[in-house]
Amino acid sequence: MKKIAFTICSINYLAQAKTLGDSLLKYNKDFEFFIGLVDKLNDIKFDEAYKIDYPIIEVANINIKDFDSLHQKYNITELNTAVKPFFLNYFYNNFPTAIKVIYFDPDIEIFQPITDLDANLNNNSIVLTPHILSPYLDDKRPKETDLLNTGIFNLGFIATSRSTETTEFLNWWEQKLRNECYIDLANGMFVDQLWVNFAPIYWPNVYIEKSVAYNMAYWNLHERKLDKSNGIWQINEKTPLIFFHFSGFSPKNVTSISKYQTRYAFNERIDLVPIFENYTKLMNTNGYDYYGQFKCAYMKPPTPWVPPKRGQRPRKWIVKQLNSLIDLVNTI
Repeated sequence: MKKIAFTICSINYLAQAKTLGDSLLKYNKDFEFFIGLVDKLNDIKFDEAYKIDYPIIEVANINIKDFDSLHQKYNITELNTAVKPFFLNYFYNNFPTAIKVIYFDPDIEIFQPITDLDANLNNNSIVLTPHILSPYLDDKRPKETDLLNTGIFNLGFIATSRSTETTEFLNWWEQKLRNECYIDLANGMFVDQLWVNFAPIYWPNVYIEKSVAYNMAYWNLHERKLDKSNGIWQINEKTPLIFFHFSGFSPKNVTSISKYQTRYAFNERIDLVPIFENYTKLMNTNGYDYYGQFKCAYMKPPTPWVPPKRGQRPRKWIVKQLNSLIDLVNTI
């Protein structure tokens, strides 16, 4: 029986994908790791020093019906998230012995065997992680209202097992993301995440993983602190860290924990410095600057700033311009 883990990215994120794959297989040798590429390799030949040893599956080759219309309507962030259930279905359909398929965002590093997660999939169809497990007690970003807009669960991770329920969920998710995977907060959409708020309601065998060991990231730093004991990263001095999600971090800006948060700086969270320093070294070793030179074949130019027309509703115009700004930020 096969167990599969995969990520989705464009060529410019292959350093992150390699770092993820190396860390996964270091502790979980019973998994196979794949890279779902939302890009076109064409005749690209990578320098030998940066050759990727993991199987790469181009999104155009997984038989998404009307894929051309899909990539035409979405920006690159929306497209990378919209294809997630299609890739999950692809692995189940094309690997008949696959019993578990797990997705990780490329900017994740794994630090332990995922034994408990693996066991939870024996009795559940889907495993999700909430962004936070306790309230924010300040007015910094992100706030709980931000999570109401972007989703209770972080879909940088989702684990699934082969079942009728999983198939139903993935088919439903595919249909939602075909037309409603925009970054459009005013109309109740935030890529793939908001839809999955419904998953624990619609399907009974959805497990919500509440261990602090999973998906530590900028959004839950208020409830999790790191230290190292006997070479093992521990959260809150008692729970081994399973994986850390470096969302919004760039090795080109090592002074910022994440461009998406205002709660902490590194001088306030000295506990985080070593893990970020090591991640930066891994990224640089794995070709962060090299892969960053490649432009995604599906990238579109950001929407130009358009002044409001006479009589146009101010709120609607402001929302449109904010969404255009989000498009721009996500291309950086």
